[in-house]
Amino acid sequence: MTAEVQTVHQIDDAGVDLDPAALLELYWQMVRARRIDERTWVLHRQGKIAFHISGIGHEAIQVGAAYAMRRGHDYAHLYYRDLAFALALGYTPRDFYLAVFGKLGEPTSGARQMPSHFTGRAQGMLPPSSPVATQVPQAAGVALACKLRGQDRVTVVTLGEGSTSEGDFFEGLNWAGVHILPMICLVQNNIYAISVPMEKQMAVANVADRAPMFGIAAAIVDGNDVLASYRVMKEAIERARGGGGATLVEAKTYRPVPHSSDDDDRTYRSRDEVDEWKRHDPILRYQIYLRERGLLDDQKIEDVEARARQEIDEAQANALAAPYPPAEDALGPVFKPLHD
Repeated sequence: MTAEVQTVHQIDDAGVDLDPAALLELYWQMVRARRIDERTWVLHRQGKIAFHISGIGHEAIQVGAAYAMRRGHDYAHLYYRDLAFALALGYTPRDFYLAVFGKLGEPTSGARQMPSHFTGRAQGMLPPSSPVATQVPQAAGVALACKLRGQDRVTVVTLGEGSTSEGDFFEGLNWAGVHILPMICLVQNNIYAISVPMEKQMAVANVADRAPMFGIAAAIVDGNDVLASYRVMKEAIERARGGGGATLVEAKTYRPVPHSSDDDDRTYRSRDEVDEWKRHDPILRYQIYLRERGLLDDQKIEDVEARARQEIDEAQANALAAPYPPAEDALGPVFKPLHD
């Protein structure tokens, strides 16, 4: 069943049983991801990097989803906007900046691929393809393998609502429904598929309304609420782990920045619309919630900010100091070495 969501300032913590340390850890993960993202925009504007694709605004759903998983046990098939998700799973700021600068030691592709192709064996992050939505049938295959092997692993695959117009989305979820797979398809609906608004992408009100055609469960959540996101994802993951099959989760969120560093979002939306989002910023909303419960104050907020700055400064400096890969690395593993 789908459910309507009203985006409000309050945080919906009903049914969420997390201790104070865990609640603060969610805040740290959201802030760290935001500050890394903001720093990367600055690096691009300074001409120090070639490209950035941002996850600003998506931190709540991504961190909430990551903490609902058994991290290091379950699989995650992420997409390019999932910086906060990857960091919450154990990807490091240094990993990210090695990718951003294309330096030797970059863990996802050996510095061959553009940034934000989040991959990591230890974190259970599967290597993504660049074309959008191809990760959905790939994730269905991984979930099927886990089921056939009798493993209790769940596969979470993420994408934006624009990617749901691709055939891969339908094929992957059809497979998940037919085979009752332990899989969660998390659609982060930020309204725009690059410059195309949702109403020009689909004729239904919600992405999750498509779930019945696949015979899978559906849920809609306020993706700007980290605790609601955690709860909904935890319920879906527990259902999948228990043999109840796949769920299509739609997280309603917003992208307040351009699609990428190559996009000018002023051509398709007003500044008033973007400014309105600031009233629903997931980090500020959660900050208010933690203040009201006595878990956060001005000093603790500054401590988090200082910790994030130090970690980011160190990661950036480390990546800048790293060498570039030797030119001959571009040949492997495409071509077999002439001499083993």
